[in-house]
Amino acid sequence: MGAWGIGHWIVVLVIVLLIFGTKRLGSVGKDLGDAVKGFKKGMQDDDKPSQQLPNDSTRNDTTNSTQSRDNEQNPR
Repeated sequence: MGAWGIGHWIVVLVIVLLIFGTKRLGSVGKDLGDAVKGFKKGMQDDDKPSQQLPNDSTRNDTTNSTQSRDNEQNPR
């Protein structure tokens, strides 16, 4: 008696369609589907080994050594 049957769900669906309309529910469904696809793609990208990017500290070390060398040659 307390369980929701198919008739109850049909009534709820009709009320939701009357309140929100089919266009709004369609756009919500599309947005939800895009979000799920993006999430799945992000999870698959995590499984793949990432490409190693160049180390920024190496570039900064050469820049710092060049600046210190220039300061030694041209003191202010």
